[in-house]
Amino acid sequence: MENYEQSKIGSKAHTVLHCIDLSSPDIHQSVSLLKQACLDCGFFYVINHGISQEFMDEVFTQSKRFFNLPLNEKIKVLRNEKHRGYTPLHDELLDPDTQVHGDYKEGYYIGVEVPEGDPESEKPFYGPNVWPAPDILPGWRETMDRFHQEALEVAKVVARIIALALDLNADFFDKPEILGEPIATLRLLHYEGQTSDPSKGIYGAGAHSDFGLITLLATDEVLGLQICKDKDAKPQIWEYVPPLKGAFIVNLGDMLERWSNCVFKSTLHRVLGNGRERYSIAYFVEPSHDCVVECLPTCKSEKNPPKFPPVKYGSYLSQRYKDTHADLSIYKK
Repeated sequence: MENYEQSKIGSKAHTVLHCIDLSSPDIHQSVSLLKQACLDCGFFYVINHGISQEFMDEVFTQSKRFFNLPLNEKIKVLRNEKHRGYTPLHDELLDPDTQVHGDYKEGYYIGVEVPEGDPESEKPFYGPNVWPAPDILPGWRETMDRFHQEALEVAKVVARIIALALDLNADFFDKPEILGEPIATLRLLHYEGQTSDPSKGIYGAGAHSDFGLITLLATDEVLGLQICKDKDAKPQIWEYVPPLKGAFIVNLGDMLERWSNCVFKSTLHRVLGNGRERYSIAYFVEPSHDCVVECLPTCKSEKNPPKFPPVKYGSYLSQRYKDTHADLSIYKK
């Protein structure tokens, strides 16, 4: 199954993405398809990834249970300085040049669970998670903990194929300082049914590229995600990514673009609301805090020297979150 195409609905342009079967024994074909996808648009589907449809449905059901709670319950688990917990409507502003308000979505961050008292919990993005009370949402934490762990395993499989596509050893990203001790963040998302209007600066999620290595995205059946394959085009051309049941949509982040010296590029994407409620589940996969990201040896030469200086990942990510999220002090008013 090399690509997936859905016919145009009305005047909405849909893109065609490569589809990579993670259960395929033909690793050469998988590497070839992924490389083509990364050079083409930085987005692709993965199927047969090992997470059952039954469990995916349960994660979506539990997500809806949380977002259906009254606001006064959700605010009890408001996002903290470690980026754990609930993010209200408009909390995130991804494209300040065109957005009149923040994103018309609410979310919930769940990161790597590190208990208080552990020295690692002092680092940004590490620490204990914030959880709804079990009497309010029984079984919720257990479902999300399990999904966090299973999604990381999927991400590691994808990262091995990416490594081979960049002419690296398959286990390059498995090192302790990269995905051995990652900053891996699960984010539940709910778009309430707002109709977006780009001419008025109203978006479900403003145009942006993701910060890190890769993102896995599971969506419901509601159309909304758009990508722009050429961010420098005037005017920009936006195409819908059709939902594919049971698949993850995978996209490359800015850090992989930097690591690969722009061989692989991150891609602008956004969400337009069409008046229907929409749920999605994003899983952001980042290297460890102490990982120094510098040009990969296979991506530089005398004719193509490194385009970016080395950067320590934890510092870079903290700044990116600070740039795109509301100051927490506004919620104390």
